[in-house]
Amino acid sequence: METVGSREEERLFLCVLCMLATLLPAASSCPPPCLCDSDRLLVDCGGRGLSSLPPLHLLPPGSRSLLLANNKLASLGASAFANLSSLEELDLSNNYLDNLPAGLFRDMSNLTRLTLHNNSLTVMDRDLFQGIGALQSLDLSLNGLSSVPLGLLDELQSLRWLSLAGNRLHGLERAAFEPLANLQHLELGHNPWECDCNLRDFKHWMEWLLYRGGKVDAVECTLPKDLRGRDIRGVPVEMFNYCLQLEDENGGGGEGSRSGQGVPPCSKNALNPSGATPITDNTDDSSSNARGGEAPSDCVRTRYRPVSVRRAIGTVVIAGVVCGIVCIMMVAAAAYGCIYASLMAKYQRELKKRQPLMGDGDGDGDDREDKQISSVA
Repeated sequence: METVGSREEERLFLCVLCMLATLLPAASSCPPPCLCDSDRLLVDCGGRGLSSLPPLHLLPPGSRSLLLANNKLASLGASAFANLSSLEELDLSNNYLDNLPAGLFRDMSNLTRLTLHNNSLTVMDRDLFQGIGALQSLDLSLNGLSSVPLGLLDELQSLRWLSLAGNRLHGLERAAFEPLANLQHLELGHNPWECDCNLRDFKHWMEWLLYRGGKVDAVECTLPKDLRGRDIRGVPVEMFNYCLQLEDENGGGGEGSRSGQGVPPCSKNALNPSGATPITDNTDDSSSNARGGEAPSDCVRTRYRPVSVRRAIGTVVIAGVVCGIVCIMMVAAAAYGCIYASLMAKYQRELKKRQPLMGDGDGDGDDREDKQISSVA
């Protein structure tokens, strides 16, 4: 009997151990020192003074939000967010991040909101946002960005909200933003914008964004001096006409393109933000050619003809036609007035000629009346 009772106790003890073993991972499935909310599937690691990431492999399965704001994170490894495909929101704001490796968010295919507000980012790799095509909101405000490289936003075709406010942007390339077909809200304020030829094409893109119902905050010019403090959206497009002359003087159109000798145009992806020289990557020639990283040495960059300039030319033509018609009508009115005045002058002269004859007739009538009166008497 004792052996049977001891065996039952052993079985009961093993069962308890198995239950504890199953409950232990669930109880400890939250990376310290974070707080996990199982109802909202949220992991809050913000404001913990972290200088490195917590053990993210301990995140509860199916977590959707990871908050790492207000910490001391200065760098992240290339695989820091590996195997986190369930995350939909990532907040890295108010840290000291100054360089993010390419493909950092590659495994976060369901990410829809990414916040990098108030960090120390000065440059970004063009492949930084690779793999997050579902992203809808991106906050890059209050960093030290001086440019947005071509190709950085190519995969973000679902992006609807973008903030680049509070950086060091002087100008932007239109080609870098053309893939954002669903963008609705763009913040560009508090940047030292130089409203010159380098910003002309981007101005046309902003006008297109506003035309289709998007919103853009104030883009105030700092240079040149005569435009300082003005919103570039209110600057007439005719003020940028000199840019076309500069392109012609600098050979922007190219003799080959004018004569139609078949000189190939330069690829947009092969030009750096200044549009002058090809981008050189630290890869071999085959990979760069596959990505379109090099342009032919004899290529010619085709000159962009903005729609607003064509509209302005059309407006000038229509105004010229209207002015011509008005001038013709004025000439016709003047001719009519001259003819009328000459006819009236001729009529007045005829009246003056007839007045003496009318006077003689009156005198004869008076004599006849006097003779009649005398005869009656």
